[in-house]
Amino acid sequence: MAHLNRGRGSAVRRVVSLVPSLTEAVAATAPGLLAGATDWCTHPADLAVPRIGGTKNPDVAAVAALAPDLVVANEEENRPADLAALRAAGLDVLVTEVRSLAQAFTELDRLLTGACGLPRPGWLDAAEDAWRDVPVLPRPLRAVVPIWRRPWMVLGRDTFAGDLLARLGVTPVHAGHAERYPRIPLPELLAARPDLVVLPDEPYRFTADDGPEAFPGIPAALVSGRHLTWYGPSLADAPQVLAQALAVS
Repeated sequence: MAHLNRGRGSAVRRVVSLVPSLTEAVAATAPGLLAGATDWCTHPADLAVPRIGGTKNPDVAAVAALAPDLVVANEEENRPADLAALRAAGLDVLVTEVRSLAQAFTELDRLLTGACGLPRPGWLDAAEDAWRDVPVLPRPLRAVVPIWRRPWMVLGRDTFAGDLLARLGVTPVHAGHAERYPRIPLPELLAARPDLVVLPDEPYRFTADDGPEAFPGIPAALVSGRHLTWYGPSLADAPQVLAQALAVS
């Protein structure tokens, strides 16, 4: 999925990232490579690079003006039309696909050591080690996992976040749904009688006052969206952070 046009041996010295997770991954490994990032790239907190718009609406002209050797994208977070426009502007675009933890590790290595030619970072080894012996909950739980409200949307099949939860002992109720992020009316979510509702703080910012009230009588776990949905350095802390947040029932 890379579609790279660089000649053999061409070095990557300038990277524009269209994915917050991958922005953090590059910054933690070789911060001098980053030439630009999206408005949503919030980590590291002191990241000081030109901003080129959002993940869904990058300014193609602004990206091209930064003259990157590589643009990093993701098949879920970025739109095909935007990626096609970047390629039409003569830019090399590496498109990642991350729908499981194993795939995340493979794609991070492909980006950092393969495409960028960097030494394998220690944080990636630490993340893999952290997930080899995860703190599974005392009993398996079935959970509704909303990612949006108005309308309600939840984790469905074949998602990175769903895989992480399953490894911790929490099975998303809609993991067998035909869609990856189905819209499910609230009465149907309640009728599923989940053991738990998992409410991340992104992409929708669920809080103690916005989300749990819709699921009366059901324990609610407010979790860090960065640890649940980002594939980067946060993966090293994610098992402990998520397990602690999920231990509410």
